[in-house]
Amino acid sequence: MDLCLLFILFMLMSRNGLCQEEEGCSKTVINSCNDCIRSGPSCVWCKQLNFTKQGEQEAARCDTQAQLIERGCKLDEIISPENSVSTVKKDPLSDSSSQQEPVQLSPQKISLNLRPGLPSKFSVSFKRAEGYPVDLYYLMDLSNSMKDDLENVKGLGQALFTTLNDITKGNAQIGFGAFVDKTVLPYTNTNKKKLQKPCNVKEEECQPAFGYRHVLGLTPNANEFTNKVKEQLISGNLDSPEGSLDAIMQAVVCGDKIGWRNSSTRLIVLTTDAGFHMAGDGKLAGILEPNDEHCHMGGNVYVKSNEMDYPSVGQLAAQLEKNNIQPIFAVTQNVKTVFEQLSKMIPKSEVGVLTNNSDNVVGLIKNAYNKLSSKVTLTHDNLPDNVRVVYTPKCGDGGGEQKSAGESQGVCENVKPGKEIHFDVTVTADSCMKDQSFIIRPLGIKDTLTVTLNTKCECQCEDSSGSSSHPHCNDKGKVTCGICSCNSGFVGQFCECSIGDKDERSLRASCQKDNGTECEGRGDCVCGRCQCHKSESGKSYHGDFCECDDDHCDRFYNKPCGGNGKCNCGKCKCNPGYEGSACQCKVSEESCRTHNNTVCFGRGKCKCDHCECNEGYQRPRCQKCLGCADPCQTKLICIECLGFDSGPFKKNCSVACSPSIYHEMVDQFTISSKSCRFKDTESCWIEFKLDQLVGEDNYKAEILKQRDCPEPPSVIAIIGGSIASVALIGILVLMLVKLLLYMKDLKEFKKFENEKKKGRWADADNPLFKNATTTVANPTFTGE
Repeated sequence: MDLCLLFILFMLMSRNGLCQEEEGCSKTVINSCNDCIRSGPSCVWCKQLNFTKQGEQEAARCDTQAQLIERGCKLDEIISPENSVSTVKKDPLSDSSSQQEPVQLSPQKISLNLRPGLPSKFSVSFKRAEGYPVDLYYLMDLSNSMKDDLENVKGLGQALFTTLNDITKGNAQIGFGAFVDKTVLPYTNTNKKKLQKPCNVKEEECQPAFGYRHVLGLTPNANEFTNKVKEQLISGNLDSPEGSLDAIMQAVVCGDKIGWRNSSTRLIVLTTDAGFHMAGDGKLAGILEPNDEHCHMGGNVYVKSNEMDYPSVGQLAAQLEKNNIQPIFAVTQNVKTVFEQLSKMIPKSEVGVLTNNSDNVVGLIKNAYNKLSSKVTLTHDNLPDNVRVVYTPKCGDGGGEQKSAGESQGVCENVKPGKEIHFDVTVTADSCMKDQSFIIRPLGIKDTLTVTLNTKCECQCEDSSGSSSHPHCNDKGKVTCGICSCNSGFVGQFCECSIGDKDERSLRASCQKDNGTECEGRGDCVCGRCQCHKSESGKSYHGDFCECDDDHCDRFYNKPCGGNGKCNCGKCKCNPGYEGSACQCKVSEESCRTHNNTVCFGRGKCKCDHCECNEGYQRPRCQKCLGCADPCQTKLICIECLGFDSGPFKKNCSVACSPSIYHEMVDQFTISSKSCRFKDTESCWIEFKLDQLVGEDNYKAEILKQRDCPEPPSVIAIIGGSIASVALIGILVLMLVKLLLYMKDLKEFKKFENEKKKGRWADADNPLFKNATTTVANPTFTGE
């Protein structure tokens, strides 16, 4: 029994933090009380005079409260700013009445003054008002597949009004809008006749294709709603997904057009039997401009339907939350899963399944409304940077059940009308800030809580006397939070140093190394010289600028310098026989020795009994170089000059090659290294093998004596061929000249013939011409 009591007592102590260690003070560079309280919520400051001794750093005044008291600081001398919460406005929770709007969230305005890092908690109350007004906008898919659903909705107006008025005690309004899809390909047939009558049946009456149309603003008149719905005709499109998100976005952001009231539960009921297009789908139609989340209604029609892409789910969720609108997706069974996934991304939304002809839509809306209104989700807007908010719901008193608690939201479900629930809100500011604010609100309801936020980053600990000649400061300064603030011309922890004609800035500069921190933050600059403080271990910092300490050397087995050396100014000085940054290694080359008793093959250094290889060479013993050039190629020129006295290095072969390559001419190879075969400068094939010796550029080479050279060319064949070639070329030239002359003569002859044919005079003898011979006939000659 005694053991049980002890166990219970131990558990209670643990739960209340009695057995927990006090959170430490994580100090960085502390020079003042302000620096101290900004460094962490557990840090406090001791302003007690003479708490620090001569040469001790003033940062010793900053620690946890327990540590300071233990070191002799009085409790009333400790400065530890606490959070303050002030309620500025707190109207009581109330239901709606004809004189005033209901108050469902209290308080309405709170002012916080927080210390950075210290959480502050306050309580928020919520009561669901009875008979709270409802604005319901009915958004219907009028594609051809919803024809029978439209006929049923035309007769459900009165029943829908009756149901909502029962819930709100006669304070309900209903509006109506319709949508199909963008009127461009591939969503809609763009044939002129099809755009005007997109129905599949010619005799069927239908309206032209459209994206989104606002039909009726929110109204309390049931007959007006019924008449407007009866006027609607079915339309059509090509693909299955519809432009649902386009329609919802415009209904949300065009508040003046729809007629949303300021104090009401705003609902959008979307009825459809198909999925939806989303951001990016517009590219199929060449629509590249992203949705801008603005209202673009002209004549009750979405005029930029064919110019802007569909909105993304994230854009839609943000606008629904911003405008306190809760969607109800009344969809057919075939797309239920799709809209359930969409609902998970939109806070305060519900999904219901329509029957084939939508005759259950009134009951579906009633059930969805009850679920949405009974779920209270507390969240925040415009949260400043470096501010954290955590909600802890307390739902039991209001007839609800706690659903979740987290940084972004607090949720209670099944909250009954008229019942009060509470949320504990914990706010933490992680940095200093001034005049910041954010909003806490329940989703879907206009009531808000404005939280103004300031931080306490300044210590209020000025000397009450206000004297600038305090005895603690040798009458040469005043006391601020226990520290001397010296008058002009004096410096030092107690203003004990007179700087005379010297400039204080130049004195302090002499305490800074390379324009760094004064005395490296480890001492005080007194009369131009550093007076070093003691480290946490009790050892003094040293050096001209207090730059050295003997505590922060490398450790091995959690010992400074591995216990094998001494720490001096941050570096280990190892005892004989040890080496390494933490003296962790014995001086030894045993593991670095190779089979030929060399250290790392001469291609690295042995440190800590391990080879540290030169660039390219691989551990463990630097034998292979994976990134080095192929020695067969790099040593080819040397092999040629050493083995055959030829090549570019022929004249200085002994200087260029002999020191790094030991060669031997052989008939057959005797070493098993890689075989190399390359063509030299005389076009002969050389075969050789290289075996790398100790070092990076030392090789043993075996070169085959016999080179594989091509046969020398035939001189007779070359001379005979040359003569024959010259003779042949000469003959060809003569034939070419002869051909050219023949062609020229032929051309001239043809020209002559043509000129001759052009002559048109007749042939005749010259009348002055006399022949040289005369023939005379004897008249008496008879021929006998």
